[in-house]
Amino acid sequence: MLEKLKELQAKYGELEHLLTQPEVYGDPARMARLLKEQKDLQPVAEAHRAYERAQAAMEEARELMGEAELRELAQEEYDSASAQAERLLAELRVLLLPKDPNDERNVIVEIRGGAGGEEAALFAASLYRMYGMYAERRRWKAEVLNINETELGGIKEISFSIDGAGAFSRLKFESGVHRVQRVPDTEASGRIHTSTVTVAVLPEAEEVDVVIDPADLLIETCRAGGAGGQHVNKTESAIRMVHKPTGLVVECQDERSQLKNKDRALKILRSRLLEKARSEQEAAIAGQRRSQVGTGDRSERIRTYNFPQGRLTDHRIGLTLYKLDAVMNGDLDEIIDSLITADQAARLSAGLDGTA
Repeated sequence: MLEKLKELQAKYGELEHLLTQPEVYGDPARMARLLKEQKDLQPVAEAHRAYERAQAAMEEARELMGEAELRELAQEEYDSASAQAERLLAELRVLLLPKDPNDERNVIVEIRGGAGGEEAALFAASLYRMYGMYAERRRWKAEVLNINETELGGIKEISFSIDGAGAFSRLKFESGVHRVQRVPDTEASGRIHTSTVTVAVLPEAEEVDVVIDPADLLIETCRAGGAGGQHVNKTESAIRMVHKPTGLVVECQDERSQLKNKDRALKILRSRLLEKARSEQEAAIAGQRRSQVGTGDRSERIRTYNFPQGRLTDHRIGLTLYKLDAVMNGDLDEIIDSLITADQAARLSAGLDGTA
C-alpha cells in the first residue's frame, strides 16, 4: 500500500508542477482535465503527506528518548505522533478503496406502494416527502418525473430525479423494502398495521451511457389517469414506453406535454437499462462479495419504521434510532453515514481476507 501511496504522491506532485506551466494555461481543455485529476488525488495526497510528517515526528522523538532529561517529553510526543500516524493510515486505507464510478451521478428514485393497500400508498407519500426534505438539506434539486396518486393523498408509484454532487453515493443504500408499522388514520380500533413500500435508487444515465435504438421502442399514447379533479389531463399526452429487447415498461403522465412525457420516460428508461447492465455485470463476477449493508435488491427488507415507538431500525447493520419524527423530516445523515462506514469496513475486511 505504501508503494502505491508513493506513486500517487509523485503523480500529485507532477500535476502541481504542470498546473504552473504557461502552456497549460493556454489550453483550457487540458487545464480542466488536470484540475480534475488533481482534485481526485488531493485527499489521498494530503493524508499521505500528513502521515509522512507524523512518521518523521515519531523518528525525531525516538532519537530524543536517549537523553534522560527529555525522555518523558519525547515519549509523549512519540505517543501523540504514533496515534496520529495510525489514524491517518486507517484513513488512507479507506481512501484507496476502489471508487464506485456512479457515486458522483445524479439519481432517479422510484417508490412504489407494496403490501398494505392505501396505507402503503400513504407511506410511499411519506417516504417521498422524506427524501425531498433530505434533498433540500443538502441543497440538491428534486423534480417529479411521474406520479400516480390515490384519492386519499397516497402515492401508488412515483419516479423523481435528484440532482446534486454525490447524490448516488449517499442514496444508493436506500434501495429495498421499507416496512412501516403504525395505526392508520382510518383504523377506529387503534390496531397497528404493517405495510411495505419498495424503493429503487438508480444512477442517472446520460445519452452516451445508454444508446437506445428507436426501433426497439413501442410507444403508446393515452389520456392521463389519476385521482381525478382538475389536474387530470384531457388530452392524449400520457406516454407508455416499452423497451422490446428487455421488456422494461415506463409510463409517464405527469406533464401535460406529450413531448415532455416522452423525454422523461426516456430518462427513466436509460437509467433502468444502466442499472440492469450494472447488476448483471456485478452478478457475473466470480466470487462477488455481498456487502454487509445488503445487495440493494428491491425484494430485500432493509428498514422498519415503527411509529408507536418512534423507532427506526436498519436491519442490515443492526442500527436502531429513536428519532423517527426527525428522520421523516429528512434527517437521514446519521443513518446514511453509518451505512457508508459499514460498507467501507466490509470492503476493507474483504480486501484483507483476499476475497475482494
